[in-house]
Amino acid sequence: MSLVELIAQADERGLAASGLACLDRCVPLLGGDDEILRPLWAGLAGTADWGEGLELARGKLASGEDGGEAALLTRRMLDAAPADPSAAEVRVWADACSVASLQIHRLLDLAKDADSVDSRREGRTEGMPPLVAAELRRQITVLELLASHGTGGLRRALDVSTEGRRILRAVVSRRARGRS
Repeated sequence: MSLVELIAQADERGLAASGLACLDRCVPLLGGDDEILRPLWAGLAGTADWGEGLELARGKLASGEDGGEAALLTRRMLDAAPADPSAAEVRVWADACSVASLQIHRLLDLAKDADSVDSRREGRTEGMPPLVAAELRRQITVLELLASHGTGGLRRALDVSTEGRRILRAVVSRRARGRS
């Protein structure tokens, strides 16, 4: 099943987790650490207040203005997050986060991609650059985990996101060293 189809079938919690996971993987671009979005994950599990965690993260993370297009896309994901993860706009947010995260990974991948992000999300994956391909796999995995395990899949979704965040942080670090 394509990523577009998985998003279309996801429930509110799956959509919120999908959007949050995309944001979580890209948060190093805003100077965020591994714990900055933990209150939002806890909010999805029902053990913390999503809205409070969202405001805290927005206040602590950089604007993205100095980090180029990838950082700006990340900041837009954060700014567009709904105040309530069960709100109707969560589907639009999750879809936008999916596109933005793939675009961010595309910008950071050394290999160029001739196909559009939309075609990748629809399942045309032949010849994908490795960083983009890995991000697409993570997005699909998060949605599948939530669809098959419900709230029980949140921990595993967070693990998938953490792995992706570490990879992106390493890519950003290598690029910064290459510029100096």
